[in-house]
Amino acid sequence: MTMRRALLIALMLVPITGAGGALAQPAGEAVIAWHVTLAPSWFDPSTAPPQITAFGVLYAIHDAVIRPMPGQKIGASLAESWSESPDGRVYTFTLRRGITFHNGDPVTADDVKFSFERYKGTGAKLLHERVERVEVADARTIRFHLREPWPDFLTFYGTTATAAAIVVPKRYVLQVGADGFLKHPIGAGPYRFLSHTPGIALVLEASPNYWRHAPHVRRLTMKSVPDGTTRVTMARHGEADVAMALEGDDALAARRDPRLRLLATRHASLAWIEFADQWDPQSPWHDRRLRLAVNHALDRAAISQTACLGFCPPTGVIVPRVMDFSLQVRPPAYDPARARQLMAEAGYPNGLDAGDFVPIPPFFPLSEAVVNHLTAVGIRTKLRPIERAAFNAAWRDRKLRGLFLALSGNAGNAATRLAEFVYSKGTYAYGGYPDIDEIFTQQARERDARRREQLLHRIQELTVERVMFAPVMDMRAVMAIGPRVADPALDAVPMAFFPAWEDLRMKAP
Repeated sequence: MTMRRALLIALMLVPITGAGGALAQPAGEAVIAWHVTLAPSWFDPSTAPPQITAFGVLYAIHDAVIRPMPGQKIGASLAESWSESPDGRVYTFTLRRGITFHNGDPVTADDVKFSFERYKGTGAKLLHERVERVEVADARTIRFHLREPWPDFLTFYGTTATAAAIVVPKRYVLQVGADGFLKHPIGAGPYRFLSHTPGIALVLEASPNYWRHAPHVRRLTMKSVPDGTTRVTMARHGEADVAMALEGDDALAARRDPRLRLLATRHASLAWIEFADQWDPQSPWHDRRLRLAVNHALDRAAISQTACLGFCPPTGVIVPRVMDFSLQVRPPAYDPARARQLMAEAGYPNGLDAGDFVPIPPFFPLSEAVVNHLTAVGIRTKLRPIERAAFNAAWRDRKLRGLFLALSGNAGNAATRLAEFVYSKGTYAYGGYPDIDEIFTQQARERDARRREQLLHRIQELTVERVMFAPVMDMRAVMAIGPRVADPALDAVPMAFFPAWEDLRMKAP
């Protein structure tokens, strides 16, 4: 053997190393203090709610055929590629070779079909109505046949608009059942499940064979810490490395601490007031003037300053400005005198007892600011907090009445947001209008992007003209980053407020 050949063979046998010169392996631990109680229901993608928060857990444990990726609104994940037929009715996905679930089972096209067919979360009704059948061509190839062209199929399927593209292991789910899966979920994501103590913590361990790359952090502990002051205190004392979604005084305290970094994520979350009873002729909220009074009662700039240090821009529609096809509309002016005048015209010159105001947890500084503004013009309401899972269930089942504070952060575009809350058949819509439904159906078939934008803008205009909602502001999650974190990987994934988990890096000890 020549010296040259021996050198080449030796070089081929040298392992690929990281910047530090050693083989890159997951190491260390990161503690994330969450602003909500981590619900076991979030371990199973089939019941994903209309909030982005659940995906912070789902995308740690699970992976999807396609999904938002660093730098991409929709990227190839478990699928290495996909194609659309010329007529827009068939989408073909080819899975990567050699990918497995955490229990060693291969990820196959049959798992993809099974996961889609068992999905019943946000957007499920629309997806199952529009997908005629799912065909398994072979172990790595799967085709979705649509009833008619639907330009938003990839958006509904492959973003956090729904969790329908997340793949679970068919054999394991059938073996342990739905309850067993919640107790010990198996996924194909960057982290595998170790343990869950309800109401306290979820502990995950890096999956070294994750297809993108092994996570940099070996152990990820997600703690349920609904109290913001406690989250900041944990970050200050090194008990948490990331304090999620801080509001008001807690965000201000984190900003003033030189040991912490404050970041505000740019994601697709937006808060608004729902008028649940506007469709009931016997309800005061059936009167457009009262709904408009609520809009004029809100000093959105002041609310933003109180709730999120001014990071959250006021808005006039419920479609976030970071979404494609969003219509930029100025919110109604803050005008308490006009609000009182409208109430008097509607027959309430002495104000209105509006009952309970239920806010989506845990955004209580925001909710308190909203209630204070309503009270100031004579709309008397009482804040009634409930637990997050109970709120989601009551919202979905249309059991919330009167006024309540809604918030949704799922990605997608204007159509995905309108589908859930404006289209009368939406999972979380309390009512609707035939003309809006017709425009929505029309845009769903329209393959010309400019024409679709016009149609989606028109729907948003109609929601403003009819005062269907009282939009408050685009949300910006204010995060406190502790000194042990080298790269929090926040905002790496478009329109997400949680890290790209496998890219999260800690400083060397």
